[in-house]
Amino acid sequence: MYNKIENRISLNNVSFKVNDKTIIQNLNLEITEKRIGIVGRNGSGKSSLIRLIGGLIKPSSGNIFVNDIDVFADRKNTIRTIGMVFQNPDHQIIFPTVLQELTFGLNNIGHSREEAKVFALRILENFGKSHWAERPVSTLSEGQKHLVCLLSVLAMQPSIILLDEPFTGPDIPTVRILERFLAPLDQTILLISHDPHTLIDYDRVIWLEKGKIIMDGPPSKVLDEFKQEMYRIGDEDVEFEFSN
Repeated sequence: MYNKIENRISLNNVSFKVNDKTIIQNLNLEITEKRIGIVGRNGSGKSSLIRLIGGLIKPSSGNIFVNDIDVFADRKNTIRTIGMVFQNPDHQIIFPTVLQELTFGLNNIGHSREEAKVFALRILENFGKSHWAERPVSTLSEGQKHLVCLLSVLAMQPSIILLDEPFTGPDIPTVRILERFLAPLDQTILLISHDPHTLIDYDRVIWLEKGKIIMDGPPSKVLDEFKQEMYRIGDEDVEFEFSN
């Protein structure tokens, strides 16, 4: 059903600055794994990194290629190759009904109105959500809106999906549903998460801090070090609070 290609994401000396503030610092990355997690504290550059990979923002220096596509310069091929799901579904959904939301992206990549409708209805049927087609988005829960965003991306059949903390906000049942939706997908997935548990079965985890890579490797090793460091920082902050 989905594209089954081996993906390669290449970042070559990539930096990103906003005014005089450096967000990403001279990153060099080669990513070929199927499941990649990204962790780090707030402000570490995680969201900027996947927006750079998705071609939504231009690097201040360096270049980014996905399967030989320059993601910022070649927007047409980038949106066919990469789909993105953001943390807040209300920032992503723009149409009043589920079917309209799903067909919008398909129209943008060249499908006719009728073709887009057929594809959209098919993706809803494949995930057991045919009854959502004419449902107003305003009547959906936050978790259901997250699913609509994910289905909208899947309908376009990208080979790579970037997810910016989709598990931050929804309740536990919704998180479990999202995890079940993602697990069997053939696409390459890059997932930003504050919850190490969601990344334990991934192929690779990248830990960012101040726009630099602190660790990069197997989840068991990186997540253990990351958790220890976050607890250490938390303990220091508590001591500081009490000392004042």
